[in-house]
Amino acid sequence: MACVKLGSKSDAFQRQGQAWFCTTGLPSDLVVEVGEMSFHLHKFPLLSRSAVMERMITEASEEGEEKCSVVLPDIPGGAKTFELIAKFCYGMKLELTATNVVHLRCAAEHLEMTEEHGEGNLIMKTDNFLNQVVLRSWQDSLKALQTCDDLISYADEHNITKRCIESLAIKALTDPNLFGWPIMEHDGPLQSPGGSLLWNGISTGARPKNLSSDWWYEDVTVLSFSLYKRLISVMESRGVKPEIIAGSLSFYARRYLPGLNRRRGITESSSNLSAVGPAALPSEVDQKSLVEDIDRLLPMQKSLVSTKFLFGLLRTGVILQVSPSCVSNLERRIGMQLDEATLEDLLMPNLCHSTETLYNVDCVQRILEHFLVMDKATDGASACSEDNGELIGSPSLTPITMVAKLIDGYLAEVAPDINLKLPKFQALVAAVPDFARPLDDGLYRAIDIYLKSHPWLAESDKEQLCRLMDCQKLSLEACTHAAQNERLPLRVVVQVLFFEQLQLRTSIAGCFLVSENLEGSRQLRSGFGGPVEGGWDTAVKENQVLKIGMDSMRMRVSELEKECSVMRQEIEKLGQAKSSSTWTKKFGFKIKSQMCSAEEKSVSQNNGTSTARIEKLKERRGKHDKNLSLDR
Repeated sequence: MACVKLGSKSDAFQRQGQAWFCTTGLPSDLVVEVGEMSFHLHKFPLLSRSAVMERMITEASEEGEEKCSVVLPDIPGGAKTFELIAKFCYGMKLELTATNVVHLRCAAEHLEMTEEHGEGNLIMKTDNFLNQVVLRSWQDSLKALQTCDDLISYADEHNITKRCIESLAIKALTDPNLFGWPIMEHDGPLQSPGGSLLWNGISTGARPKNLSSDWWYEDVTVLSFSLYKRLISVMESRGVKPEIIAGSLSFYARRYLPGLNRRRGITESSSNLSAVGPAALPSEVDQKSLVEDIDRLLPMQKSLVSTKFLFGLLRTGVILQVSPSCVSNLERRIGMQLDEATLEDLLMPNLCHSTETLYNVDCVQRILEHFLVMDKATDGASACSEDNGELIGSPSLTPITMVAKLIDGYLAEVAPDINLKLPKFQALVAAVPDFARPLDDGLYRAIDIYLKSHPWLAESDKEQLCRLMDCQKLSLEACTHAAQNERLPLRVVVQVLFFEQLQLRTSIAGCFLVSENLEGSRQLRSGFGGPVEGGWDTAVKENQVLKIGMDSMRMRVSELEKECSVMRQEIEKLGQAKSSSTWTKKFGFKIKSQMCSAEEKSVSQNNGTSTARIEKLKERRGKHDKNLSLDR
């Protein structure tokens, strides 16, 4: 820290309890009361430097007392600053530093220590030190700005606060790698004007490491939020990039909001808190206003800060009971970048006493709605179209697909909560557009968990919930699980079996098509007289793999036929117990039974066709063997 020495006389001040005495050999003729401290001084050194002291001493001397007394109740900086002023008036040695120059400058102005009253007076000395030394250094400007908090009204009146903030803003805007000196003098070794490091005043030739644009983030966290807010406002007016402003705000928030560090690493959280100290942490009221102010200062743009930070800010704001507008703004910010969130971020505990759910489902639904509005505004939904039931997507479809997967995972996490009502669960499921889910496996898992955790649901409620799931968008594994799931309504199971058979039939047809294409390509290759032995070995291996695949599919079709037959028998037994018309009107089981019978015949016919095609392949392979033997 830079300093300037004033005066040449040795220090002759001595303290005795709550009093200071000047031991220059002459008896004291003036007592100055500053707070609880009294200074026993002499009239002439003070009245020769200060116009205020001259007037007060003159008024006190008119009373005729030999030793006059003067009271200074509101001098900036108090007794400690007046001690330095008294030493300056006596010409004793003292040091001007970044930590005392603001107090001395304001006190000198208060006492009217101008050049008209004495040459080389304190106002001129402190102004020169501020302009020529303090404001040219990042660290000294920062320390001087810190001291402005103690006497902010005086510092603002004399434009000291503004000058310090302007100095810091200009230095933060400057690229430290472009101007290595004197910008890069904070927290590091001294540097020469050429930029090389100095050791004992000698240039080493070594260059300091390059600094990124966030080099000043940690430094400004020592400021109170009122001063920090003014610094950020000046930076914004000077055109600092929004991502730099947002990065500084998030760094400052993590330093003074301990709730943001609860889900971070233990080492990182403890280091942040130890740097501030437990006594320096603001109160809950100050933390509440800090959250609201940071929300106002953050630019409303996507991806300026991490989604995890925004969720932490929202969680802390809810705990501190910030204003509803602040909560709404934070939810809107998160909605803009919901595709960057993780499942852990969404699992916010419910702190509202009006509802008994474990997690704050309402908040997640509002965030999802904000995301869908933003996606629609950017034509994310209109950029996709359907062709034969399949989506032809675009790059804008990717975020909403990621969000759909995220919400399905969230639904699976909150589904075990027995206090989660069915309408709220259904509303969150239905909030995601159908085209956003390429597969409904995640949704099926969430519905299955909900049905397992809420076994008291009526059959009609189960069917209503399952209607939100598209059985055609279930994978083969999910269909297999659903076909054996006793928690699903019988109508849903029949639909799953039907679509599973369609998938198997399509797969088998595709395999036969591939095998015919392979057979045709081999015949073409054999006509050119290439290396026959190697090609034949490869063909044999491919035929074996294809045969194994078709055998497994044939077994799976047989199992499905058995399951469908058993189900048809159970439905017929139920039909015998009651009249056929009653069951038809209520559940439509008769129609389902006919559908299963039709599908059973269709699969049997398909199975016979598959056997015929296999025999055809064997005949072709026998002809191929004969052709090879003739060639040899």
